[in-house]
Amino acid sequence: MTEANTQEADHDITERRLADAWAELQAHSDSGNPLLADAYRLAFADPEFLLRRETRGIRMQLEMLKPDLAQQQLGIENTIVVFGSARFRELSEAEAALRAAEASGEPRAIARARALMRNAHYYDRAREFGRIVAQYSAHCPESDKLFICTGGGPGIMEAASRGAHDEGALNVGLNIALPHEQSANPYITSQLSFKFHYFALRKMHFMMRAKALLAFPGGFGTLDELFEVITLVQCKKSKPVPILLYGSDYWKRLINLEVLVEEGTISPEDLELFQYVDDPKVAWEAIVKFYQLPAG
Repeated sequence: MTEANTQEADHDITERRLADAWAELQAHSDSGNPLLADAYRLAFADPEFLLRRETRGIRMQLEMLKPDLAQQQLGIENTIVVFGSARFRELSEAEAALRAAEASGEPRAIARARALMRNAHYYDRAREFGRIVAQYSAHCPESDKLFICTGGGPGIMEAASRGAHDEGALNVGLNIALPHEQSANPYITSQLSFKFHYFALRKMHFMMRAKALLAFPGGFGTLDELFEVITLVQCKKSKPVPILLYGSDYWKRLINLEVLVEEGTISPEDLELFQYVDDPKVAWEAIVKFYQLPAG
């Protein structure tokens, strides 16, 4: 073996040493042996040790670091975060669900299917917005590109990821481990599809690179993320960013924030932290105006 080959082999051994430790652990499990606590096992390859209550801080550091390094490596510096219901479906799926529900004759199933039909247009609009962002960024210098970032799941998240994917653009998915397992949608860039255990760390990653937030109609998760961002901006813990509520009829029926002004719990100018939009192009134009971006 030549000196160059020797150096290359040494490099490969060095690169794989940590991975091999995990491979050995996996082989141990695959052979049917229980993963019992083992004092002799390398600390970083000891799941019992890593999952102890005392090592929670280490786990949180890792959840912070892993997505950050991966995004740095692929040049993801500026994102537009898209929130919205995981339950919405595109029109063809909603139509199929309605046919099945009507065939069953079950009133609740029919009501749910009709709601899917009523809200299917949001899927199309989120997909369109993803395409608009990707088309703009395709002509930008690397440092000025904007990337779609979602919660990684189905529904509105899938639609926005899909729009970016349609244009061949990178996009980020920040999924969360839930009791009822959900898979990452297939349109997220594989190297940028992350899974979190801690909601707090996931929220931090949403905001670390966010240049705007577009919130489509959604449930508790969407409301949680939305008010998290509004609060951070209101308290000046985060720089001001465009906060856009897509679907004015939905949002105005759902929440009446003017009541907070009337009762003195927020200031009148706090209502200027967000705006309603009803068209993907208008949402994009609001972001362009906020940052004085050049015309695409």
